[in-house]
Amino acid sequence: MSGAHLVAAFLEMMSAERGAAANTIDAYRRDLADYSGFVAGRGQTLLDCPRETVTAWLDRLRMDGLTAASSARRLSAVRQFHKFLCADGLRGDDPTRIVASPKPRRPLPKVLSIAEVDRLLTLAEEEAEADAAKQPAARRLYCLLELLYATGLRVSELVSLRRAAVMRDATFLTITGKGGKERVVPVNDRARDAVRAWIQTLPPGPFLFPAKGADGHLSRQVFARDLKELAGRAGISAARVAPHVLRHAFASHLLAGGADLRVVQMLLGHADIATTQIYTHVLDEKLRKLVEGHHPLGTG
Repeated sequence: MSGAHLVAAFLEMMSAERGAAANTIDAYRRDLADYSGFVAGRGQTLLDCPRETVTAWLDRLRMDGLTAASSARRLSAVRQFHKFLCADGLRGDDPTRIVASPKPRRPLPKVLSIAEVDRLLTLAEEEAEADAAKQPAARRLYCLLELLYATGLRVSELVSLRRAAVMRDATFLTITGKGGKERVVPVNDRARDAVRAWIQTLPPGPFLFPAKGADGHLSRQVFARDLKELAGRAGISAARVAPHVLRHAFASHLLAGGADLRVVQMLLGHADIATTQIYTHVLDEKLRKLVEGHHPLGTG
């Protein structure tokens, strides 16, 4: 049987035995026509093409700019087709059996530049010192930002910080993170000064950032809202700024400055170093854009 006849037999089975919808059949037809054309172009048939042909076809899809999700969908059609061939005794082996399905790339975290973080911190400090009517909220926001950028805490860890955590030794914080795991994070001079100034304005209580809600401390939502409003006043798009973006900036700027990946992993409280490695991809992407934009033979 020719490749076209094999595909037609498979589609007939999908329609008659599995009740596949017309648009599903059309999608399978397009995907299998592309695949069978690729196989024929390599001088092979659908009954003898090896696993390497399937992986080469996936590579071509990737180079054509197809997303991982779209490639995975096409591979699924080809898998079902080859299972059909094996079930009908037309092939003795399935070349897709150990082919890994394409996985979407993990999205790169949003990162602010050092200059943008400096603008946020500078404006927050100015507002904390300037407007007496808004000073409590402005001082709190300034302290939050200095601590967040200095330590890279998760926002949940930051807003729920207990005062005792910063009173014992102002140069380090002992943080209880995910899974109850403790880690020690150093605090720089700017953040330490901001914390000391903020504590002097507080009434007695357990939390560093107290609030009247059920939790007894500032909510993530209020912090996020205040930070986005500050970003707008600093001339930075609010869509680019959130508490976790400052955590990303902390990690990325440390790595850009030459910090060891394992140290950054420990500071962030990541259980798996693969989670921390996403920040190295951010640097790779920046370097790629730099080359493309400035190299005489670049595409920029």
